[in-house]
Amino acid sequence: MPRGRPVKSAVRQHMVDILYFLKRGSGYDLHKIYKDLFPKVSLRLMYYHLKKGVSLGEFVLDKVEKVSGNYSWGPTTQKIMYKVGPKAKPSMDKRIKQYLDKRKKK
Repeated sequence: MPRGRPVKSAVRQHMVDILYFLKRGSGYDLHKIYKDLFPKVSLRLMYYHLKKGVSLGEFVLDKVEKVSGNYSWGPTTQKIMYKVGPKAKPSMDKRIKQYLDKRKKK
């Protein structure tokens, strides 16, 4: 067994599954869906796994949008959109599919 932390992560796998059904989403969108379906995780951990997933090829940066508004840190912010990458292996979790289908109907 190699030394160090294992590359596999249950949180990142759930994120791959969510993005597979969503086709495209931001870190905040993923977090909102994730917290409704799975145990509580922080938004910071979600962004860590997005960054790690990009480096592993599980996620791909789709688009970076500049959004204008009245934020505490200034007039604009970046919205980074992600897609499933070539090395992702979605497990086709039925809970996620049912949740997103029900959410679309609303």
